[in-house]
Amino acid sequence: MAGQSLPRPDGGRTEGDRAAEPATDGGALAVVAGPDEHGLGEELAALGVAVRRIDGLVTADALADAGIAEAAYFVLTDVEEATGIPIAKELNPDALAVTYAERSLPEFVAGVADLAVDPALMDAATVAEELVDGAADRAA
Repeated sequence: MAGQSLPRPDGGRTEGDRAAEPATDGGALAVVAGPDEHGLGEELAALGVAVRRIDGLVTADALADAGIAEAAYFVLTDVEEATGIPIAKELNPDALAVTYAERSLPEFVAGVADLAVDPALMDAATVAEELVDGAADRAA
């Protein structure tokens, strides 16, 4: 059907797939922006986190369409789109802004991100577990 996309292997959807559906079924939501070649979105989904994707420019509209207002996490895997971090934090100051990329964040945005992880230092499964466990600890 036109306008519908095939399901992603991680259960996530791209920003165009969400018209008139609730953000999550009561669980946490992660907005993942950029190519997720290390599979952090899949690892978050395996732990029960709903995943929504932004493929392309990380703009205020793309973030809003992806549900950033309800998101617990904003995961950026493309530092070329680092300007999306302050936009995401403006739209949802409570979202944990995480970068998962080999390259360092530009200095102008490094202080806005909550966490920066190099995939060479920590695998996606460990990062996902730490994010979910950390959220549980913050909620307790």
